Amino acid sequence: MPRTLRRAAAAVIAIAAAASLAACAGSPSSSSTAAADGELQTVTAGKLTIATGEPNYEPWFVDDDPSNGKGFEGAVANAVAEQLGFDASDIVWTRTGFDAAIAPGPKDWDINIQQFSVTDERKNAVDFSSPYYTTTQAVVALNSSPAASATTIDALKKAKVGVAAGTTSYTVAKEQLGDANLSVFNTVDDVVLALQAGQIDAMITDLPGAFYVTGAVVDDSSVTGQFESSDGGDEFAFVLPKGSALTSAVSDAVDALREDGTLDALQQEWLSDAVDVPVLK
Repeated sequence: MPRTLRRAAAAVIAIAAAASLAACAGSPSSSSTAAADGELQTVTAGKLTIATGEPNYEPWFVDDDPSNGKGFEGAVANAVAEQLGFDASDIVWTRTGFDAAIAPGPKDWDINIQQFSVTDERKNAVDFSSPYYTTTQAVVALNSSPAASATTIDALKKAKVGVAAGTTSYTVAKEQLGDANLSVFNTVDDVVLALQAGQIDAMITDLPGAFYVTGAVVDDSSVTGQFESSDGGDEFAFVLPKGSALTSAVSDAVDALREDGTLDALQQEWLSDAVDVPVLK
C-alpha cells in the first residue's frame, strides 16, 4: 500500500484455544500457563504492552480507544493477548509513531499493531508475526455517480473506473471488470485526482487505502464494495523488536486464531459488516 494510504485509516471476541492445545478438556493452554507463570519475556512482568498509532481511525479502532477492544485491530490485539494468556486487564496500551515503530533500536513495548505491511526491508530492523490480515481490493465511488449503487461486478462494469498501472489493484480490476470501462493512470495519486475531478465514477485501491480516501481526501465518496480475492494483497502483521523472545509465541497465537476461524470472523465483523462494505459478486 502506498505510504500515504498506509498511514490511515479506524467486541472483544472471546476465543477458545486451538484444538491442539486441548482446550476442549477444560485445561489451560500452554501459552496461558506461560503467561500466568511469567515465562513470557515482556517489558513488564505479567503484562503485555501493546503499542499503536495516534490517532487511530475506524474501522481499525473505535473512538480512538484501543482499550475498548473494538475495531478490527483492537479486536485482533485482544484476541492475540488472550491466546497468549493475558486478560484485557493485563494489557498496557501505549502510542508510537509509525516510522519510529519500524526503526532499528530498542523498544519500550512488546508488540505494535497499526497496519504494518510486511516487507523484506523492514525485516532488517524489526520482527514480524504471522500476518493477521491480507488486504483486499475495494471500490471507492462518488456518491453522485452510478457506481455508488453498483452492488455487483456486472453493474460496476457499466461505470468508468480508474486504477493505477502496475499495482495489485490494476491486476484485480482487469481480471474482474475487463478493459472496456477501465481508465489506467500512472499513480494512485493520479487516480484520486481524477476521482475528485469527476473524470471517473469510481476507483479501485486496497481496502485500507479506500478508507483513507473516503475519510480524508475525497468528499462525498464512499467505499461501496470489495472484491473477494486477497491474492497479491499486502500482509499486515504485528511488529516486534528485532530478535524478540515473543515473536514465535505471537506468531503461534495468530496462526491459531486463523485456523479456528477467529480472524475471518473478525474481518467479516469489522471490515465488512460494521462499515457496510459487502463483497461484490
